[in-house]
Amino acid sequence: MPESNALVSLLTIFILATFVGYYVVWKVTPALHTPLMSVTNAISGIIIVGGLIAAGSSEAGSVTALGGLAIFLTSINVFGGFVITARMLKMYRRRETGGEKP
Repeated sequence: MPESNALVSLLTIFILATFVGYYVVWKVTPALHTPLMSVTNAISGIIIVGGLIAAGSSEAGSVTALGGLAIFLTSINVFGGFVITARMLKMYRRRETGGEKP
């Protein structure tokens, strides 16, 4: 029974964090999107560490499964964030004048 209470509590926190994150990201001005991506990559790295701790816990069941799911989803977020950040930074590079375009 205590495991189901913990699961409900963790899912509630997850849902609230999803809503807060959504509204925070959409309220940011476009000039701050690149730094925001860097910060979210760092936060996702911390979440991966927490997922590793949860997945490696001695408790079997939903805690281990949610830890594995956290590792998987945040890994996608980190790698996708690096790709998008690189594309955004590429937009600020100067193009060479004359000659062929790269």
